[in-house]
Amino acid sequence: PRAQVQLVKMALAMRALSGKVAPLRAVRSRAFVAPRTVQVRAQATAAEITAYTNEAKGPKDTLEYRLFFKAGSKTVSPWHEIPLYAEDGNLHYICEIPKETAAKMEVATDEVGTPIKQDVKKGKLRFYPYNINWNYGLLPQTWEDPAKKDASLGGVAGDNDPVDVVEISSKAHRQGGVYKVKPLGVYAMIDDGELDWKVIAIALDDPKAALVNDVADVEAHFPGELAKILAWFRDYKIPDGKPANAFGYDNKCMDKAFTMKVIKETHEAYVHLKSGARKNSEELSLI
Repeated sequence: PRAQVQLVKMALAMRALSGKVAPLRAVRSRAFVAPRTVQVRAQATAAEITAYTNEAKGPKDTLEYRLFFKAGSKTVSPWHEIPLYAEDGNLHYICEIPKETAAKMEVATDEVGTPIKQDVKKGKLRFYPYNINWNYGLLPQTWEDPAKKDASLGGVAGDNDPVDVVEISSKAHRQGGVYKVKPLGVYAMIDDGELDWKVIAIALDDPKAALVNDVADVEAHFPGELAKILAWFRDYKIPDGKPANAFGYDNKCMDKAFTMKVIKETHEAYVHLKSGARKNSEELSLI
């Protein structure tokens, strides 16, 4: 009888144990789904577009240095072949000058493939008198038409370049990197009588990106930053003995709605140039 009782107890214990195992497996199965959701969200907010890579030619810090862009094995133009608009409605920008550096790098709009090179003046490589405190670059497929005068700014015309971007996130970007950014505002800088828009933007992966959607948000979450940007671009030529740059609209950083209008108009100007509807009298490279 004792053996029978022992067997009965063992059987009951095994039933109880098997009854607990199934729910535990179910819990584990449900828990396994959670990391997938987190991973998708991380991919959705990544700012750098890794489909594009770079290839350097010539020694760094020389007149011969060029940084080309590649999509797979194909060389592509950052100005012409990288789209302005991202699929999610944000914008692409190309980093020419990482924050806290001073070499004046720019896309060579008059060279085939429009690689990044260092600007030259009187045969010498150009440097800012001090580091730029933000990432700096351009919006692809935009162009500030030097034949188009802006009546609201006293008749000044475009500077014959793509639209510039001042990107305000906390980390330095890679020179030649392509990033998704959110436009927030724009300054109308007037440099030597030419209109030179400065779009203020933030990369999507910055910790504060979700908090800022317009120029007022920049002041709230980056207090004093807009004033610093204005002062830097106003004064950077003064150490070289040149006058300060001027700004339209009473030195005001215009809001996002105005910014998007500027981007739309400069994109249309680019399309007219690239399509041949507007004569390429400036002899820019369209490939």
